[in-house]
Amino acid sequence: MSADLGPIDVLGADAVGQPGHRRFRLFAQNTHGSALIWMEKEQLNSLSLAIDRFLALITEGQILRTEAVAGRQPLPSAIPAGFPRQPTYDLQVGQIRLNYDERREVFLLNVIPLEILMERGREPQLVLREDQSLAFLFTQQQAQQLSSTIAILVTSGRPVCPLCGTPLDGSSHACEKQNGHHDILHIERETEADEEEE
Repeated sequence: MSADLGPIDVLGADAVGQPGHRRFRLFAQNTHGSALIWMEKEQLNSLSLAIDRFLALITEGQILRTEAVAGRQPLPSAIPAGFPRQPTYDLQVGQIRLNYDERREVFLLNVIPLEILMERGREPQLVLREDQSLAFLFTQQQAQQLSSTIAILVTSGRPVCPLCGTPLDGSSHACEKQNGHHDILHIERETEADEEEE
C-alpha cells in the first residue's frame, strides 16, 4: 500500500561502508514515520542534479550548483542519533520521481521500491512495487542542504572522472565524453527508398 509522509522534519543522506564498497541512503523522518531509502551512488547523484536544476529554475538562476570548491570539504553529518533503529519504511529504490509544487513551494519526492524475487531454480527477478510507493514533501532550504550533502558524499569516495562522473578505480578508463566511447544500441535512418514508398 502506498504511503505519504507529508512534510518532512529531518532529511539527509549518508553512506555506509568503505569507499568502493559503500551503500548510499536517504533518511527522512517526521511525526508520522521514518524512512531509510537505499540507492546506488549514481541514483543519489542524479537526484542531486535534478534538485539543482529545479532550484536554478525556481530562483531564476540565483541558486546554482557549485561544481568545485577549493580546500577540504567538510564531512556531511551522519544519520541523527535519535533516528529509529527500525524505521517505519526501509526500502531499496527502483525509481525516483521528483516534482516541485509552485503553489505550496515544496518539493515532492516519490520513491518506488525495488523488490528482488528469489525462486528456487530460477534467476532472480527485479520487480518495481508501485503499490508500495513512498512520498514526502520538503522545503527549498532542505533541498539545498540535501543537494550539498549528496555532492560531498559522492566526491568523498573514490575519485571520479571530471568529464563523465564515472568512479575511477585505478584501471584504464574510456571516457565517453572525451573520446566518444558510448554504447549505441541501434540507429535507424530513413532511406530514400523508404521515403518514396510513403
